[in-house]
Amino acid sequence: MYLERQGAEILRRNFTVRGGEIDIIAKLGECLLFVEVKTRRPGALESGAAAVDAQKQMHLIRTAEQYLLKNPCDLQPRFDVAEVEYSGQFVRHIEYLAGAFDATGY
Repeated sequence: MYLERQGAEILRRNFTVRGGEIDIIAKLGECLLFVEVKTRRPGALESGAAAVDAQKQMHLIRTAEQYLLKNPCDLQPRFDVAEVEYSGQFVRHIEYLAGAFDATGY
């Protein structure tokens, strides 16, 4: 997996609470990564990052808060977006947006 090749430790996949889901939660150095994965086909009209609008960000932040209430830690939270481009069954490209958004203002 992409994150593991970058040195991250996957802590949870598909963490779900009422009102939200986080695709991947991982530890990388001093950061706790909350990763939203968006898949697209080549030539898609909207990028994966564009699909993570303000409302989606708010749901991710609230879901991350629930995770942190159940799993307190001293790591710095970071919200990332992974855009995965598929062709058939094969991954053609991954665009990883570290720190795609933050929790300020929510």
